[in-house]
Amino acid sequence: MNFDDVVRGRRSIRGYLDKPVSQVLIREVLGLAMRAPTSLNTQPWNFYVVSGEVLDRIRQGNVERNLAGVPHSREFRMGPGYEGAHRERQIGVAKQLFAAMGIARDDKDGRQDWVMRGFRQFDAPVSIVITYDRAILGSDVAPFDCGGVVNCLVNAAWSRGLGCVINSQGIMQSPVVREHAGIPDDQVIQTCVAMGWPDPSFPANAVVSQRKSMDEAAVFRGFVD
Repeated sequence: MNFDDVVRGRRSIRGYLDKPVSQVLIREVLGLAMRAPTSLNTQPWNFYVVSGEVLDRIRQGNVERNLAGVPHSREFRMGPGYEGAHRERQIGVAKQLFAAMGIARDDKDGRQDWVMRGFRQFDAPVSIVITYDRAILGSDVAPFDCGGVVNCLVNAAWSRGLGCVINSQGIMQSPVVREHAGIPDDQVIQTCVAMGWPDPSFPANAVVSQRKSMDEAAVFRGFVD
């Protein structure tokens, strides 16, 4: 696939085939992702790649603690809730997904099931937990660089037939993730990426999220054309 096809064709995948992903292929994807631009070549990122029984234990602990009402313990700042256009876009993609899945507005069970899927990292066969070194906690540059490497990761995966979704629900209960993934205290958990082979029969996988226009996003100054 050429670059344009990857970027334009990639979608967030929330339904996966019951098919393993080889460590060899994941290493190939990560190797490409790690070519992402990084400030001063600091490369703050680390990857904890989990699957099988380890991932099952993380799923179970994440679901149990959330159902029990344990407050989330994400290790990045959430900031205030979205408002205005940002909130409208958030609601917009939710409407697209619920429509694709046939989940009605008053379908409380269907909506709850969808939330649980997020806590389970959408039952993907692989989860990649992205961390950065605690020694640089407090700098906005490290999370920015982690965002860059995650962007490269999901695109590299797509170019090889794999689907991903960036999923902070999967790390809501960071003590569970830290324990079972073996993440040391000198690492800050930034986010995680669910990965696997897309299930073509899963309706939400066909959803293409809407993007704002170029005129809304970009300002050009000093051009003569």
